Amino acid sequence: MNKLEKVALRSAKRTGKPLILVLNNVHFFNNDDDGKHMLLQLQQRAEAWAASGILTLVMSSDDFWPYTVLRKNASRMHVMTIYDLNREEAQRACIRMRYHTSLPIPSQEALTQAISILGGRLAYLNRVSRAHDIMEMARHMLAVEKGWLLSRIGLIEDCDDDVMDEQKWSSCSWLLLREFVKIRREQERQQEEALAAGEEVPTRDLPLPSIPYHKCRQIMTRADFLEELDSANIISIDINHDVRPDSMLILQAAREVVEEEGFDDLLDSVRARIDKIESLHRTRELTFKDVNSGDRIRLTVDKGGWWNI
Repeated sequence: MNKLEKVALRSAKRTGKPLILVLNNVHFFNNDDDGKHMLLQLQQRAEAWAASGILTLVMSSDDFWPYTVLRKNASRMHVMTIYDLNREEAQRACIRMRYHTSLPIPSQEALTQAISILGGRLAYLNRVSRAHDIMEMARHMLAVEKGWLLSRIGLIEDCDDDVMDEQKWSSCSWLLLREFVKIRREQERQQEEALAAGEEVPTRDLPLPSIPYHKCRQIMTRADFLEELDSANIISIDINHDVRPDSMLILQAAREVVEEEGFDDLLDSVRARIDKIESLHRTRELTFKDVNSGDRIRLTVDKGGWWNI
């Protein structure tokens, strides 16, 4: 860091402009005391460099926790949230990517349907634009995403107590994803009613459903699961503390699962099973040996903290 500072001083003196240092994916630092201290040291240097005008430090992160660490001591930090492309931008980007291949330009209808599944994530658009059949590729990506989602937070009915903690996380996650699906249905219903009433709709592109961070804690009934979902790229949290599905593909995969027959009953049964296991863990069993037929046992329980037999 000292050598970098010397180089930045010479460069600023020669050019009159600050250098730009970009650190990508700072969420790969361990989310522990050592990782947080490393981020704070970088921030301290960045604040000093920015104040002297010799270097601008740019950090990118896919998780929310680095922001919570850096915002405490930030005086010159400027934070931006990068969202996916909207429908019109995604269509233009997909067509532009298609031009660099030898494949024909797909029809507008097929392109619209594929983007309605994938959304505006550039990584997904790049894959689908290079496929011969974009709809087949979009459905394949949706099936893969659904399988991955179920492998991470799939529900297990009549689960064993060994996986109780994992099923707690899964059931609470599906409570949140189900709420996202409900919001999406309401958005579509309101749009259809507006179109049926002849009202002017500025765009057919619906935003991803969002829920405030504090309400997500209430829905999930747990405060410590949101960070794990964010790290797993199932949800995303912006600087306004609004929680969204990580992508349109995640939302579509979750919607297919939630709309399956019997999903609500399965979710309720898993949560009931977890409550039952926790109740059993809180239960103590007394076993009496060498008791013959006709013997009597007298049990006295005192709430004061002792019991007598």
